[in-house]
Amino acid sequence: MIRSARGLLLVAVVTLVIGLVVLFPARIAYRWIAPAPIAMTGLHGSVWSGGATAATVSGAYLQDLSWRFRPLRLFTGKVAYRVEATPVSGFMEGNIGFGIGGRVSISDLVASLPLQMFASSFNIRGLQGSASLQFEIIKLEDSLPVAANGTVEVSNLAAPAISRESIGGYRAEFFTQDGGIAASVEDTDGRVDIAGSLQVNEDRSYQFIAQLAAKPDAPADLRRQLQYLPPANDRGQQELRIEGSL
Repeated sequence: MIRSARGLLLVAVVTLVIGLVVLFPARIAYRWIAPAPIAMTGLHGSVWSGGATAATVSGAYLQDLSWRFRPLRLFTGKVAYRVEATPVSGFMEGNIGFGIGGRVSISDLVASLPLQMFASSFNIRGLQGSASLQFEIIKLEDSLPVAANGTVEVSNLAAPAISRESIGGYRAEFFTQDGGIAASVEDTDGRVDIAGSLQVNEDRSYQFIAQLAAKPDAPADLRRQLQYLPPANDRGQQELRIEGSL
């Protein structure tokens, strides 16, 4: 039994603090700490378990966003959440963790997303198609991907800058290696035969090199685009090389 007024006051203060922490409203936390690329509306619940009716992340629009705190991840030095959301079509779910120094890790990511939601982010007008993602882990440091193990499969890819018609499906498999991230790229049912590799380095430089060959059903406007690449080798393949910095 608590016999003193000081003891009662202490219990009241502790109870109040615990209540504020456990029930801390998501809308208040959003006003305080949300980074600029994230915009949310219809916030409800707390920072531990809540959601938003709509959210925009770096220009990508999502609906019915929900999150649930994963306390056991604190033992790994991370603040982690289970996150689920619905784009215009498809779904997305996975775990996201925040570590010391602005490190972000995404694990057990599974998603089916329309490519048009990335049109503004990639500055590709008229981008169409769908993407299926399955990643064991993605790690970012200072917004730079430093680790990635998983796959991306794109179907019915269409971009007016390349061709007015769909150019089919393609697959990229990502893996982490010393010095950065690498990926192999190939067609699945694409109208261009492609065998390529992507390398993202620790100094933020990237390089994509691929051997391309138009298939018999490739659209005429796509064939015209390929004419601007170097001449084909003895296998009928032309080299595409893209380099830059993130």
